[in-house]
Amino acid sequence: MGDLLSDVTQDLSTLMRQELALAKAEATQSAKRAGRGAGMYGGAGIAGHFTLLFLSLALMWALGATAIGLGWSAVIVAVIWAIIAGILAARAKKDLQSVKGMPRTADSMKKIPESLKPSEEPR
Repeated sequence: MGDLLSDVTQDLSTLMRQELALAKAEATQSAKRAGRGAGMYGGAGIAGHFTLLFLSLALMWALGATAIGLGWSAVIVAVIWAIIAGILAARAKKDLQSVKGMPRTADSMKKIPESLKPSEEPR
């Protein structure tokens, strides 16, 4: 009976080590994929920025070719971008103010029985 219990304990220990190694490998692989995806999002953001920059320059030169001149066309494009920035900032402020935290988590924490909550030690 003792040998059987020893074998079961050893097999359980081996299984736990193997499961831990598998979980570690899966976490590493997921982290690598997430990092690569984040890098690609960053590259897409930079490419989008340059796209907007060159489209803005093209609009500025197109407007400058008319009677208003290159200087005024640059001001017009800058004002357009200032308006867009103001709208985006106002929307962002509104969205951030509407965030109330984590209501589900707070509700769940309230439902935990007192016996399971950590208590302060008496002094």
